[in-house]
Amino acid sequence: MLSDNTIKPNIGYGKIEFGMDMERLAELVGEPEEIVSFDDDEELNIVVLHYWEQGFSVFMDGITRQVVAGIETEHPDAELYNTKIIGMSEEDALKFMKENGHENFDIEMEDSDKRYSFDKGMMDFFFVDGKLEYMNFGVLVDEEGNVETV
Repeated sequence: MLSDNTIKPNIGYGKIEFGMDMERLAELVGEPEEIVSFDDDEELNIVVLHYWEQGFSVFMDGITRQVVAGIETEHPDAELYNTKIIGMSEEDALKFMKENGHENFDIEMEDSDKRYSFDKGMMDFFFVDGKLEYMNFGVLVDEEGNVETV
């Protein structure tokens, strides 16, 4: 069970660290409620582990060794830079991110939802009806499961 919901860009989420293997992840947070595999392409081998009750999902990536490469959370206690962010208004979230050094972002509409993508920290914020519904963040991982430094 994950008790620490601290988002650490380029590092991890609570006790979960980018580059961690599936076995270590299970030791820390238990078994997922759902596993979805995207391995249709030889160059894409992603497994998503959903921890619905704990309010997050983990994206495992790598061809020869799969490791934690991304995390998505909707947990109401998720904290970024010592501030709870889920439920923030779009305006407050943008101001907050700018105050924390994230000046550059892209905006994309997905149906009625809006996604803000921040290159620094590889973070995406997803807004529904003007409120931050969930966010994801991650790192780049090579075929061998090594975290690539940017």
